[in-house]
Amino acid sequence: MGDGLLIVYTGGGKGKTTAALGLALRAAGYGRRICMVQFIKGSWHSGEIDSHKRLMPEFEIVRGGEGFVGIIDDKSPREDHERAARATLEEAASRIRSGKYDVVILDEINYAAQMGLVSVQDVLDLAGQRRPGTDLVLTGNHAAPEVVEAADLVTEMREVKHPFQRGIPARKGIDF
Repeated sequence: MGDGLLIVYTGGGKGKTTAALGLALRAAGYGRRICMVQFIKGSWHSGEIDSHKRLMPEFEIVRGGEGFVGIIDDKSPREDHERAARATLEEAASRIRSGKYDVVILDEINYAAQMGLVSVQDVLDLAGQRRPGTDLVLTGNHAAPEVVEAADLVTEMREVKHPFQRGIPARKGIDF
């Protein structure tokens, strides 16, 4: 499998987590072991939380964060978000170093760095901790230039058209 790739899905359009989940689905099909560590999303329910169980034991999800910072129904103080991000960062580091996984996905970590919940250096340090052959996938808008530079593959999602623009709310199974 080589040294493992650093893959970044970023940009303002939808599909970053979905792309990472597609990669996870493909990897599980080859018997690779995958762990997705979710920053930011907290207790929000999304379809991948239930569907990943169908791919166990190859695929597991670890949820972290206190939810999206400063939007929608966020009532948590900033310090709670920072503490949760730090704990999630430590959990991610443990999973990356464990040698148990072939693919580790750090969902929304780019956004967490952009919000200052973790540092760009933290993200780069995690990338440097992966074992040979472990692919690391970073998702979230606002990937730092240093992260983009360090990556082997970067895909930027760009919104062209979105149903929200027509007042269509998020849909289960499509948006979450």
